[in-house]
Amino acid sequence: MKINMAHGSGGNATRELIRDLFQKYLTNEYLEKMEDAASLPGSKYPLALTTDSFVITPLEFPGGDIGKLAVCGTVNDLWMSGAEPEYLTAGFILEEGLDFSLLEKVIASLSKAAKEAGVKIVAGDTKVVQGNGGLYINTAGLGFQKYNQSMVSGTVLPGDAIIVNGDLGNHHACIMSQRMEIINNIQSDCANLGPAVKEILQSGAEVRLMRDITRGGLGTILNEIAESKNALIEVEETKIPVDPEVQSFCEILGLDPLYMANEGKFLCITSQKDEEKVLEILQNHPLGKRARCIGHILNTDKFQVTVKTRLGGRRIVDILYGEGLPRIC
Repeated sequence: MKINMAHGSGGNATRELIRDLFQKYLTNEYLEKMEDAASLPGSKYPLALTTDSFVITPLEFPGGDIGKLAVCGTVNDLWMSGAEPEYLTAGFILEEGLDFSLLEKVIASLSKAAKEAGVKIVAGDTKVVQGNGGLYINTAGLGFQKYNQSMVSGTVLPGDAIIVNGDLGNHHACIMSQRMEIINNIQSDCANLGPAVKEILQSGAEVRLMRDITRGGLGTILNEIAESKNALIEVEETKIPVDPEVQSFCEILGLDPLYMANEGKFLCITSQKDEEKVLEILQNHPLGKRARCIGHILNTDKFQVTVKTRLGGRRIVDILYGEGLPRIC
């Protein structure tokens, strides 16, 4: 069975779609009321709000699908601001011709990811449009900033350590492999970063800032930080972790892991004195076994990002120009 325009009419077909798929997997005390807006309890903590849209192709890939990606991508954005996610909304845009079986798999995956992340889907929407069987998801995430007091707002200092939690480029290489029908063992790193981030924030480590390394890759994220903090950043090529199969994939296709998208990697800048503490926390966690300190803040009187190469030279790392890979998330 496939989605058709009647499923977006607001009539009986729409009711059946919501009842048989969305309510089946996503119902909770807020959503089951089926009201136009969810009434949520207050909190003593400041709120953090984020929104995101997910337009990836293919909809399923080794290591995840668009449902898991929508949850993980949204909660990760909240965690990067020191906020513990609590609630999500999910808006689904369905193209006619979408298989019911695939839609159900995506909703089940989204539900599973939300439960694992400890968040509730409290509001949603469904629209059906003409098309060729595609699916798009828009989310909003609400969290409570219980831990952002651990971050020094707007400050980085010379000597601060730049840490990443693992291998770069897996998601980008996985999606590209699927589109090009290249057979390999590369899987997306799509994951909820919350458990690892929470341990760091609860440890008392002096965390300056965190960023998830998604579109544009590490090179773009470093440049954004350097510009916003007027910082000179240097990283070492030999310390940047890349899975050997991804590295081979990049060499064949002429790709640079510095500019490749990830969905389960983040960058943490911490004080020099807490560098080992943060690394130990990550390396003892499943999401950080390959965590590395890849460089440091050199000074804060100009902004630039450089890489110390394997041969001992230095090159400037700029932001990504042009199109990397469309519909990567």
